[in-house]
Amino acid sequence: MSRDSPGADTAIPVIDVGPLIRGEHCRQTAAALRDASQNPGFIYISGHGIASTIIDDARSSARTFFALADAEKSRILVSRHHRGWLPQGGARMADDAAADRKESFIWGSDGQGWAGDHSLSGPNLWPVKDFDEFRRAADAWFDAAQQLARVLLGGFATSLGQDPGFFLQSSDRPLSRASYVYYPAQPARTDVHHFGVGPHTDFGVLTVLCQDHVGGLQIENTDGEWIDAPYIDDTLIVNVGDLLARWTNGTFRSASHRVMSPMSEDRLSLVLAFDPNPETSIDPRALFPAADGPEPITCGDYLDGRFDRAFAYRDNAV
Repeated sequence: MSRDSPGADTAIPVIDVGPLIRGEHCRQTAAALRDASQNPGFIYISGHGIASTIIDDARSSARTFFALADAEKSRILVSRHHRGWLPQGGARMADDAAADRKESFIWGSDGQGWAGDHSLSGPNLWPVKDFDEFRRAADAWFDAAQQLARVLLGGFATSLGQDPGFFLQSSDRPLSRASYVYYPAQPARTDVHHFGVGPHTDFGVLTVLCQDHVGGLQIENTDGEWIDAPYIDDTLIVNVGDLLARWTNGTFRSASHRVMSPMSEDRLSLVLAFDPNPETSIDPRALFPAADGPEPITCGDYLDGRFDRAFAYRDNAV
């Protein structure tokens, strides 16, 4: 892995997960994942196995999509299944926060991968004109990133003394979502807190992020300080979500983070949010029988509650 990128020195650990990708039972790598998931809760991973062509093709097709006129993108306006185009202003990460200054294209498993009638599972909405390559590139990113998330969760489970499949016991119809997230440049800022995404924690189990060279991602560390998470060549960023923190009774940390709006050039991220089947019981007592932790809740019910508060479209989407 190259560390020649600007800002490559960071308090966020860089872990080579190549042994896990190769199917090796590597307790050292699993232990490193556990340590990083406790503090700070964000991890750079190298050796992740996702081909650069998959990433490059996804970026290229995403930029083609976001360059379309809003009237064209509105033909696939976000549905009640959290699929399609989410315009700027459509997400608010805290009740008292301003709307995020970003737009997104969101998709997930298609056809046989649907999780029944849960609100976060349903038909994808694809651009309709000359976008076959767009769909192929999107599906390639989704499949590769989701497989990576599964491998990493196997490492997390191993680090807790569990079978590698512990977090994946009901994941044949996962609620995973992928998204392209576009942050337009904001050269004329009107307030101090110019957030592309305001401070928040991720809702689900695990997030895989491929950011670009523009930067702007910041993490709140355990001392309450905001630290930069700059671009590092040949790495992805993985972070613990609220459901995994809850599942492990706080052993793993879901860290607050934010994205500052870019000033001089736009920013584009590729994201995968991994979550298991909606009926999955998120119960810390399955790991720690004597835990005095939160009551069990299904993955589907928890995500419904969080999405209802964060996304205004859910009041009237079809």
